[in-house]
Amino acid sequence: MSAPFRFPRFFVTNPSPCPYLPGRSERKVFTELSGDNASELNDALGRIGFRRSQNVAYRPSCADCSACVSVRVVAGEFEPNATQRKLLRKNEDLVITACKPWSTEEQFALLQRYLRARHPGGGMTEMDEMDFADMVEQTPVESHVVEYREPGEDGRPGKLIGACLTDRQGDGLSMIYSFFDTELEHRKGLGNFIIMDHILRAAKAGLSYVYLGYWVEGSQRMQYKIRYRPLERLSRNGWTRFDPDEQAHAVREVESRDEPALPRELAAIFRK
Repeated sequence: MSAPFRFPRFFVTNPSPCPYLPGRSERKVFTELSGDNASELNDALGRIGFRRSQNVAYRPSCADCSACVSVRVVAGEFEPNATQRKLLRKNEDLVITACKPWSTEEQFALLQRYLRARHPGGGMTEMDEMDFADMVEQTPVESHVVEYREPGEDGRPGKLIGACLTDRQGDGLSMIYSFFDTELEHRKGLGNFIIMDHILRAAKAGLSYVYLGYWVEGSQRMQYKIRYRPLERLSRNGWTRFDPDEQAHAVREVESRDEPALPRELAAIFRK
C-alpha cells in the first residue's frame, strides 16, 4: 500500500534587518526537514536555491529585493588559475579529514576566534557550546565536518586551523558553514583554499557541483564566491552559466517577485 501523500508545509518569517545590505530588510521562506524523506527533500530544495540550517531548509523571499542569488561551481570543469594553483601548493601539507558530524571543543574554540575576527557583533558571536553542537549535530541528511590540520608530530594530530560543515547532496557538496584561523600569516587565503578543496573533492567523487550559498550584489563580504569558474547562478529560468564580469547584467535579469517554482518532484518523493 502506498504511503499517504505528505507535501511539505512552508512558512514565511517576519521581516528583519538585512545582514548584507544596510537599510534593507530580509524575509525567508522555510520548511522542516524530517522523516524518512528528509535527504530527498533537501536535495530537491537545494536545486531550487534552498539552504539547510539544522533541520530547516530556507531561502530568501524578500518582497522588494532580489540581490541574493544562489550560486554553484561546476566541479568537473574547474581549472584553478595561477593564483589559485599557488594557494593549493602552499597548503598541500595540510592533513584533511572528513569527520562525522560531532562537535568538539577544539572546533568551537576555532569558531569563536574566527567570529571575533571576521564577524564581530554578528548574531553567531552569541553562540555557546550547546548552540554549536546543535548546528553541527542536528542534521537529518548526510553531513561531515571537514577538518584542516597542520602536520602533527610524534603521531599526534596537528593544530586545527580550519573546518567546514558540509552536506553531501545527490548532485554535489553543499558548504553549510566554514571557519578558519585568520591570524596565520603563512596561511593567508585559507578560506579560499577550503572552497577549492571542496571543489576538487567533489570532482574526485564524481559529483557535479559545489553549492556556495548566496552571492549578494553590493555586499563586499560575498565577492569571494565569484572567484571560482565555471560558475552557475539560479534564476527564474533555472541554473545558467554566470560570467562574474557581467554580474550586474546577470542580477538585473532576476525579477524580484519571480522566484523559482517548487518542482513537481517534491510531490513524488513523498510517494512510495
